[in-house]
Amino acid sequence: MGQAEGEARRRIDTLLVAAGWQICDASAADIHAARAVAIREFPLERGHGFADYLLYIDGRAAGVIEAKKQGATLTGVEIQSARYAQGLPATLPAWRRPLPFLYESTGLETHFTDGLDPEPRARNVFAFHRPETLAEWLAALPQPRVLGTGSGAAVAHADFAPATFLARVRRLPPLVTEWGDCKLWPAQITAIRNLEASLAQNRPRALIQMATGSGKTFTAISFIYRLIKFAGARRVLFLVDRGNLGRQAKKEFDQYVSPVNNYKFGEEYIVQHLNSNQLDRTARVCICTIQRMYSMLKGRELPEEADEESTERVESLFREPEPIDYNPAFPIETFDIIVTDEAHRSIYNLWRQVLEYFDAHLIGLTATPNKQTFGFFNQNLVMEYGHPQAVADGVNLNYDVYRIKTEVTEAGSKVEAGYWLQVLDKPTRARRDWQLDDDFEYAPEELDRSVQTPDQIRAIVRTLRDKWKSDLFPQRQELPKTLVFAKDDNHAEAIVGILREEWGRGNEFAQKITYRTTGSKPEELIKAFRTSYYPRIAVTVDMIATGTDIKPVEIVVFMRSVKSRSFFEQMKGRGVRVIKDDDLRGVNPGEHVHKDRFVIVDCVGVCERDKTDSRPMDQKKSVPLDALLQAVSLGNVEPEVLSSVAVRLARLDAQLTDAERAKVVTEAGGLGLKELSRGIVQALDPREDRSPQEAEAALRHAVKPLSNPALRTLILTLKASKELVIDTVTQDRVLEAGFSAAARERAQGIVQSFEAFIEAHRDEITALQILYNRPTKAPLKFEDLKALADTLQAPPHLWTESQLWQAYAALDQRKVKGASRRRILTDLVSLVRYAMHQENELVPYPERVAANFKAWMAQQQTIREQVGKAFTDEQRWWLEKMAEHIASNLGIEAEDFGYAPFDQRGGLGRVHQLFGPELPRVIDELNRELVA
Repeated sequence: MGQAEGEARRRIDTLLVAAGWQICDASAADIHAARAVAIREFPLERGHGFADYLLYIDGRAAGVIEAKKQGATLTGVEIQSARYAQGLPATLPAWRRPLPFLYESTGLETHFTDGLDPEPRARNVFAFHRPETLAEWLAALPQPRVLGTGSGAAVAHADFAPATFLARVRRLPPLVTEWGDCKLWPAQITAIRNLEASLAQNRPRALIQMATGSGKTFTAISFIYRLIKFAGARRVLFLVDRGNLGRQAKKEFDQYVSPVNNYKFGEEYIVQHLNSNQLDRTARVCICTIQRMYSMLKGRELPEEADEESTERVESLFREPEPIDYNPAFPIETFDIIVTDEAHRSIYNLWRQVLEYFDAHLIGLTATPNKQTFGFFNQNLVMEYGHPQAVADGVNLNYDVYRIKTEVTEAGSKVEAGYWLQVLDKPTRARRDWQLDDDFEYAPEELDRSVQTPDQIRAIVRTLRDKWKSDLFPQRQELPKTLVFAKDDNHAEAIVGILREEWGRGNEFAQKITYRTTGSKPEELIKAFRTSYYPRIAVTVDMIATGTDIKPVEIVVFMRSVKSRSFFEQMKGRGVRVIKDDDLRGVNPGEHVHKDRFVIVDCVGVCERDKTDSRPMDQKKSVPLDALLQAVSLGNVEPEVLSSVAVRLARLDAQLTDAERAKVVTEAGGLGLKELSRGIVQALDPREDRSPQEAEAALRHAVKPLSNPALRTLILTLKASKELVIDTVTQDRVLEAGFSAAARERAQGIVQSFEAFIEAHRDEITALQILYNRPTKAPLKFEDLKALADTLQAPPHLWTESQLWQAYAALDQRKVKGASRRRILTDLVSLVRYAMHQENELVPYPERVAANFKAWMAQQQTIREQVGKAFTDEQRWWLEKMAEHIASNLGIEAEDFGYAPFDQRGGLGRVHQLFGPELPRVIDELNRELVA
């Protein structure tokens, strides 16, 4: 046996012992020494050679291991393992022949084939399975039947397949799509069926892409329930990005009602939300942050606050992406299924190790996949359901973009020498005054990073305060729930203060919800934002950017820019969720409480910039620069570390004076920070045609100047001097505040589609027939108008009177009246007439009726004055209320006098007394003249 193969055997022995196997040589074999025995160099039947390891469970042979030296490819070894599995002497006891469990291993890489599966296929496993698990699988084998009696008895094997997970997945019952109060949407049905087909094909990884708000979690719970109930999945791991998302998922599991027996999920199966390192072995579903599961596998306690932070932030707590070793407390078969929510965030670096540790099918859920996500899931996209389709199906809401531009946001500013500015020390938030010896000039990119301009924030806040009602939501009495994305915690702090001041409201009006929020826990503030009147505005950095479900949000304000397409889509997705009117009323008082769209208020041009699928360069945001430089000086050239160093150096260079740059060049042997950064980025470029050795050499050359302690000290000194400058001198000015060209294009598309619709259906829909043929004076009934409204609000159009009115207003506000008023159903008459070009202005229907009523009353007054029968004040009250009723209901009949407000004044009896025999004529004239 060579040295390399001997090292492989030692690694294999270590893994076997950790998994609960007792190892012995063939010469000292005792198959009853323990429940599970691995016998080295076991002699097989003639022609089959020696098995490197023969595995015995409960005194019967169950499998083999073929050991190979490190670096050997294992696929070609499977034939050899299969031959060994068939070579067990006939006189020895076996669970079945050929032996069912086959491993090939180098100690670093291991393949496993489960011979009990319908179509056995090798798969990568992190380590060996525990014998208890293999015994459990063997116990599910069909028992052989004995034929005959006495010495001539024969043994017949069962003629049906063993009940493995794969076999059971292939025999799942039909999917129930509607039960009780629950109904799966078409997209959810497709996702579940496609996933189950993928599992039946034994595909190890699958990705489900469904738009934010389209029911990913409900879809996941539905297929998890079926895999436990019918496919026998022993335990499912549901991984989330942070703790508050885990609590949200646990609530949804608890509320899920079985389509089979009407039990709730938690009543039928134990669902554990892990907030410690103690796994409940009886739980069928474990909800856990990926950072906690990593800590559990490493045998560490996770800091309490880390469960609430995003994966990128927690990654920094571990300093280096330490590899995971086999942990006997959590065998690789602990979970049969791993569902990772927000999968686009959990496939990198140390988190990827968690997903690949367990011998489980991986199912990813995401609204915003990128190329890296597709690659990790082997390009197996079983469901693709994007935002446009979700909008068409009424699952998501569309949005308009409202752009606010200011002078400082677009061009930066310059403060002349002699003025006093403030300087904020970021760690301590201590302030000091600074009188300028020279002009101080800064670019837009430096805003709220190294320079903060309060009046720039104030200009945006004032515009939002003054324009939200007139431009964004003219029918609302109170600001809709608003979510603001800030650049960092200091920026968020400033925004909150100015919001409260400019609105003249108290602390509860605007709240900061970030990782540094103290007092109330962030999840309590999120809950209040979701379900209570206050806060009206929440300011965050990225804590509410992904996954957190806050349906009432109708305004999303970007005061920070992002370059990542997937991150932007997640942030934008906080507004897409549909909410019932009754639920919206709980947090938004007022008359009009229907959410039919949301508005992105873009203060930085984020909607206009191209975005990439790449991961942010600074992947170690929470690791101090001194720690990163120290790691590099000790020889660390990991891409995540060097990428973060490069972006920090480039950022610092932009803040330096010429004199400071000269100091750096002197210490760095002729290179500036920009050149150092550029060199690191070039060395990291995977497109360069380099061997691994050449790539590492290039990285070490790029960072060689940082091995100089004096240079590292200078860099840290310069960084410490770059505090946050607060420009209290510059007065900002709003350059533009209005809907974007894209929003106007969308409005144009709605108008064109609406007008094409009514033209195409003018002969089919009763209301349109009547409105197109008004000279016939055929009465338009309320029921006919309601039927038209229902047709317009159904997929694929999803048009409401409010949405159509706002679309026309966005195109030509001069011709559209009453945009600030609440829309009612009869306004649809005005919309159709305007769309048919029967009217030159779009006027609310009640205003049109009121004008007709005024003309009718003037005519009646003239006639009555001639005969001396003017209307009394009481008669006028009844006539005015009749007109209002017609404006809302297209007409009035005698039976309507039995309802408010007429019943409070005597109803039908009183109106008969007032108008006598004239009443039928008056009603007929009003119905005819007012709706003309």
